[in-house]
Amino acid sequence: MTDYSRPDSLVETQWLATHLNDPSVRIIEVGMSPEDCENAHIPGAVFWSIPSDLMTSDRSMNLDVEALSALLSKSGTSPETTVVTYGSNPATGANIFWLLKRFGHDKVYVLNGGHQKWMAEGRPMTSTLSRFEPVPYAAPNVAPARDRDYRILTAEVQDLLNRSDTVILDVRTSAEYRGEIFMGKPPEGNERSGHIPSAVHLEHTLALNEDGTFKSAAALHSLYAQQGITKDKRVIPYCAVGARSGFTWYVLKYLLGYPNVQNYDGSWNEWSRLPHAPIA
Repeated sequence: MTDYSRPDSLVETQWLATHLNDPSVRIIEVGMSPEDCENAHIPGAVFWSIPSDLMTSDRSMNLDVEALSALLSKSGTSPETTVVTYGSNPATGANIFWLLKRFGHDKVYVLNGGHQKWMAEGRPMTSTLSRFEPVPYAAPNVAPARDRDYRILTAEVQDLLNRSDTVILDVRTSAEYRGEIFMGKPPEGNERSGHIPSAVHLEHTLALNEDGTFKSAAALHSLYAQQGITKDKRVIPYCAVGARSGFTWYVLKYLLGYPNVQNYDGSWNEWSRLPHAPIA
């Protein structure tokens, strides 16, 4: 991990195994439903549902600070709590890192290898998720300048098409990029599928080894550089709803030290529904 720009943003499975009973650590499992890791939860983990806890009714990421404060409070998490995130999907832990950092919770870490590596190593599992007594969590004031370090809005993305100093990075699957799938299914009716014009395609999972851990810094630099995604560029990853692009934001910003990366969390969910937004 020492080759990464910010290796301190990751924790290894061995570190977590020795801190399972540490009251200052909160393990957050993220997924569509608890059945994603049925009978195989990390002991002490609380569960955050992507549809009901982390998204709004229009499938946008819920960035309301009051809502996230309430969720952290319900999870027994204070501003001083160390949060370790993971999920059955390797993108979810790093996306929650992006979400909590943007929110202002600084003590958050990604479990390297996540659920996959934890299980492969035969570490303790449980069939139940944990509940904790709520604790106060005052909603922070997210300054606009801080927000710009984490995300970008549609209007600005539209102004950045075809610029040589900017890479718009589509991290969805090849089928999504080619327009064969719209939000996880074949397009129907007036649903618009495809990709943002000039976008470079590089699926987010290519940043991972077979065991679910992140590739080395050297391998990651090579992976992105081959597509013209270099440190001197402004990089704007996007996906369907902002989760996989949040993962890629983490890889570029924290593991590789790219200075100018913004997650387009509105992503295809927003772009495709704008009647005048160009589509390739």
